[in-house]
Amino acid sequence: MSRTASTAPYGSPENPWRRPDGTVIACVEKLKVLRENLAELRQCALDALEDAVLMGCDEAQVKEAFLAEIQALQSGYSPAD
Repeated sequence: MSRTASTAPYGSPENPWRRPDGTVIACVEKLKVLRENLAELRQCALDALEDAVLMGCDEAQVKEAFLAEIQALQSGYSPAD
């Protein structure tokens, strides 16, 4: 699940966003929103991680908690057609 140096970032031509049926999402506006949302999520997670470390928490444990929260997320929407 973790991204390695050889894995292209999500949304890149080498690792495009896909629909549940496997087709590539190519809409420029959708890709822009996905890119912005991912950047926002990353910044929010980084801020929370740094707060936790400054308060004395173990970084690895905080990351485990973040992963558990992300894995527990469920969309309230049906897949888009």
